[in-house]
Amino acid sequence: MTTELTDRVRSAVGAVTDPELRRPLSELDMLREITVDAGVADVGIALTIVGCPAADRIEREVRGAAAAVPGIDTVQVRVGVMSPDERRALTERLRGGRAAREMPFGPDSLTRVIAVTSGKGGVGKSTLTANLAVALAARGLRVGLVDADVHGFSIPGLLGLVDADGLPPAPTRLDDLILPPVAYGVKVISIGMFLRRPGEDAAGAVAWRGPMLHRTVQQFLTDVHFGDLDVLLLDMPPGTGDVAISVGQLLPHADVLVVTTPQPAAADVAVRSGLVARQTGQHLIGVIENMAAMTLPDGTSLDLFGAGGGAEVAAALSTDADVPLLASVPLSSALRTGGDDGRPVVVSHPDDPAAQAIDAAAAALAARPRGLAGRALRLSV
Repeated sequence: MTTELTDRVRSAVGAVTDPELRRPLSELDMLREITVDAGVADVGIALTIVGCPAADRIEREVRGAAAAVPGIDTVQVRVGVMSPDERRALTERLRGGRAAREMPFGPDSLTRVIAVTSGKGGVGKSTLTANLAVALAARGLRVGLVDADVHGFSIPGLLGLVDADGLPPAPTRLDDLILPPVAYGVKVISIGMFLRRPGEDAAGAVAWRGPMLHRTVQQFLTDVHFGDLDVLLLDMPPGTGDVAISVGQLLPHADVLVVTTPQPAAADVAVRSGLVARQTGQHLIGVIENMAAMTLPDGTSLDLFGAGGGAEVAAALSTDADVPLLASVPLSSALRTGGDDGRPVVVSHPDDPAAQAIDAAAAALAARPRGLAGRALRLSV
């Protein structure tokens, strides 16, 4: 009976998921000796690194899982740390046979990569990208988000990945792998997570040029362990500069989503960003119009930034293939305050017209997965 009870405790504890790696402890070889004596379960676990930021949560969930097993009255948890050899073996297993710093999102990847771009700043591109990521995750997809807007990073704040000072957390490092923080089911990486230094109370500014920008984007794609993803979103900087060119070189097979406002000045520039993406071989999948007309309480419509810009961009880009207007997102105070508070509107106010428009765009994107034609499936006999 004691052996059977011990096995049940091991099974329950092994099913606890590491919040950073998103895998059960049993798959990560984090379980150590587990014994049961007279209703007392003694459970040993090994964390990946010293000072693991998820240590308290893991210990709490392990204790709860063991205590939930019928016949267990008391739980004692012993927490240790993996040895260097164990950690090295784990990182190799997480890579899935890939060499260190090998691109996991190449042409044969089953992950759909979507770069969200705009011609100019101030159109709400980052806000829409963050909300799209959360909406896709809410539909059960495994989603990653790269804040590729290196100079104007804002994704951590939009998703609430900041501390009391408004600064993003530093990611956990597992040898040469970087584990991205998770918010609303989305794995997130941003340069803002690497700029805070001990004793400083503000994030530093980035004043980098081409080579440094290229290397940063490349490391985000190779050194960050996103695991198996259905969708990887890239929040691109506005315009057609160094990062856009680097992403075009690193991910020439990526899909591109263009964001604009109804204003003709924004729409004209948005077309250029789409044309540059097409020149690098990327595939334009749609346009989202932000800050469209909103309906006032008396039923009238306020089109503060004009009308028709999104449709014009879609039409201008539909020369070689149809580029649809996926959504027209109305002006919304809930969308704005949600970004300021780190609570995306698709979660905080799902009935808001802006949230519904964004969710409709996410539904359209989710219904169109990457095709398998021409790609190796890595099957073995």
